[in-house]
Amino acid sequence: MNAKILLLPGDGIGAEVVREGVRVLDAIAARYGHSFCYEEGLVGGAAIDAAGTPIPDETLRKLKTADAVFFGAVGGPKWDHAPVRPEAGLLRIRKELGVYANLRPAVLFPALASGSPLRADVVAGTDLLIVRELTGGLYFGKPKARDATKAVDTMTYTAAEVDRIARFAFRAAQGRRKILHSIDKANILETSRLWREVVTRLAPEYRDVTVHHMLVDTASMALVQRPTQFDVLVTENTFGDILSDEAAAVVGSIGLLPSASLGDAPPYFYEPVHGTAPDIAGQGIANPLGCILSAAMMLRYSFQLEREAAAIESAVARALDDGVRTKDLAGQSGVSTERMTNAILERLPRG
Repeated sequence: MNAKILLLPGDGIGAEVVREGVRVLDAIAARYGHSFCYEEGLVGGAAIDAAGTPIPDETLRKLKTADAVFFGAVGGPKWDHAPVRPEAGLLRIRKELGVYANLRPAVLFPALASGSPLRADVVAGTDLLIVRELTGGLYFGKPKARDATKAVDTMTYTAAEVDRIARFAFRAAQGRRKILHSIDKANILETSRLWREVVTRLAPEYRDVTVHHMLVDTASMALVQRPTQFDVLVTENTFGDILSDEAAAVVGSIGLLPSASLGDAPPYFYEPVHGTAPDIAGQGIANPLGCILSAAMMLRYSFQLEREAAAIESAVARALDDGVRTKDLAGQSGVSTERMTNAILERLPRG
């Protein structure tokens, strides 16, 4: 396998965790006979500082020639009042790539059961996948405007957009425990009523999948009351963003969660769920596991390297089983970002 990976470290701890993800990818390449070459691009606040825009044309050009995109995080207080915010670069990339299906797995590692804010008997066995629609809804709807006294955001979805993400989620459920929760706010929102109608219409095509419709506020309660009832959740952009952060807390830390953003054609986009964490940036204590597990998702979805992806996931589990923790999981006794990655590398199979 020869592949070209575009690195977009971004801001804050983004560069720190992407660096660790690359170390793991390089170890996999060496042990399994692959070749990964890297190109780097600017995005977010770093791009604003260097080029005056959160997504330079050069970065957009590099997107088109990559086999996969590996992203860190963007944003921070430094750019809160910039004419165009750093996050606009991330949204532009998602649109340019057409990656409408964002997969956010939330799996409780048994060794971390005591680290969840929930009782161990409630959280044990949590293994869910949030399928978030990524290129529509409130984040992209027009009009979007504000003045000194009023602000407007628009949530809009077409039936075709709902259809394609729902089919993606149905297929994901078929490969798992065959339970799909469709999350909406159909008692209030017209977009959610359309969402529910489309999912209901598709359900007979996937008779092996049990479908439940759930309001988003009910889902947010259910995630902390009984997270193990969930297998696959499919929802629109904003709800998926919020629920996946809640799911991260359920399994112990937002630093643990990876994600993959997929579309109808590559390149696909991989990033940890966490943000830039400016309060700890540069201290070498960020949790790299979300980024490392995102690298595993890259191997699985972009390059069909299931054995290699599973090797990374197994090494992460073994390191946690052996008590290795970063500070978000263990407080002051936690290890550095680099040492956490070293523990993963030590536990990778030889190939």
